[in-house]
Parts: sequence; C-alpha cells; structure tokens
Amino acid sequence: MEIPYTITARPDTGLWNAKIGIWLFLASEVMLFGGLFSAYVFLRIGADAANPWPHGLLNVPIGTFNTIVLISSSMTMVMAWASLKMRKFAQYKIYMGVTILCAMTFLCIKGYEYNDKFHHYGVFLKNGQVITGHLEENTPESLTILPDIHHAGKHFWPETQHGAPIEIKKSDIRRWSNFTPKYSPFFAIYFTLTGLHGLHVFAGMCVNIYFWMPGSKLYRTNPEHLANRVEVSGLFWHFVDLVWIFLFPVLYLL
Repeated sequence: MEIPYTITARPDTGLWNAKIGIWLFLASEVMLFGGLFSAYVFLRIGADAANPWPHGLLNVPIGTFNTIVLISSSMTMVMAWASLKMRKFAQYKIYMGVTILCAMTFLCIKGYEYNDKFHHYGVFLKNGQVITGHLEENTPESLTILPDIHHAGKHFWPETQHGAPIEIKKSDIRRWSNFTPKYSPFFAIYFTLTGLHGLHVFAGMCVNIYFWMPGSKLYRTNPEHLANRVEVSGLFWHFVDLVWIFLFPVLYLL
C-alpha cells in the first residue's frame, strides 16, 4: 500500500504530508525556545548590584567562527537539495557531506568551549572583589589561582593572558565556583540554551547522515521522494541555524 501525498501536494493544503508535519513541529519548537529566551530576559532584568550580570566571560572569536560554520552549513544544505532537484546525485553527496562536516565542527568547537568553562573559576571575595582564572591548587586553607589579565578588549578577546599565580585564603572567600550553572544565573541559562541547541544540531546531523548514506538509496527508485525528504530535513536545519543566529548576539555580545 502506497502512502498518498509523499511527493505530490495535497489538494486542501497545497503541501505534501511531511512538509505539513515539519512546519507544525517547528511551530512547537518556536514556543520551546521562545520560552527559554523569555527566561533569559527575566533573569537579566532581575540582576542587581549584589548579583550583577556578567560580561566578557564568553570567547567571542570562537563564537563568531562557529556562527560562520553554521551559516555555511545552511548554504550547503540548500545546494544539496537543489542538486537532487536537478538530478545531480554526485553533487548532492558532496554538499550533504560538507553539511555534516560543518555540524561536526560546530559540535567539536562547542565541546571545547564547554571544557574551558569547566576549568575556569571565579572567586568571590568577602570584600566584593571577583577574581577569575584557572585553578592551580586547592588546599583546605587556601586556593591558588592563575588569574586572568583583563584589558580594554576583554569582551572580544577574553581570558587570553594570565598573570602570576596568587594564593587566596579561604577565610577571605565568600564563594567560588567554576563557570557552570552554580556560578551565576547567566551560566545556568547559557548551558540550557546552548545545550538544547546542541542536541538539535546533533539530531539534525544524524538525520542528514542517514540521507547521505543508507537513505540515499531511495534516489535509484524515486529521486523526487528523496528530494522531498531532504527538503524537510533542510527546513529543520535552517531553524537550528536561525536559533543560533539569535543565541550568538544575545549570549556573546549583549
């Protein structure tokens, strides 16, 4: 039994089944990320002098490079779909392969960023001073920190240099933590938003790998059906890119 409207459009909607389904799914995704962006806004509005909203703690050059990678993957995704529509299967394989490679690159860079945050610490002293840097030694009486040297361009080139290690008595410390959700609400919403987005990137990459490898066999029997499937995957991929285009300036620049 053949499933209707997998290639031809439905007369009532003008769309084929999978395209209707992906648009409904993306509508729910907009509500999901919209709620999280709203949470970010309220957390930032709620920041006060006692718990200020941090700035310059994310690596803007790396975030910028990742943005270029993801936007490039959107372009290659379109080219992969266009190649199928023009019945150029070899070109499709190349463009889809590049799209998958871009996704892997994005996730690897994001993993590097996460690892850096796990090893970067902030120490809040009782006198109100905050010292950030890498933890060198932790004893029952004190912490030894390799502090960051902050300079005029710190927001765009953060934590690129370090000063001499300093020892801080724990009796002078109000609290200390690495750059995780425990550190501040900023990192709580940062890891929530970027982590959820990263899961979407991984899911989209897995779907594209399927259409690149075993799923591409459909081209032999029904190339238009494969083109429709890739178009649906592409719509999801463009949504993932669009979310990051909002995430990057909100988290890294503002």
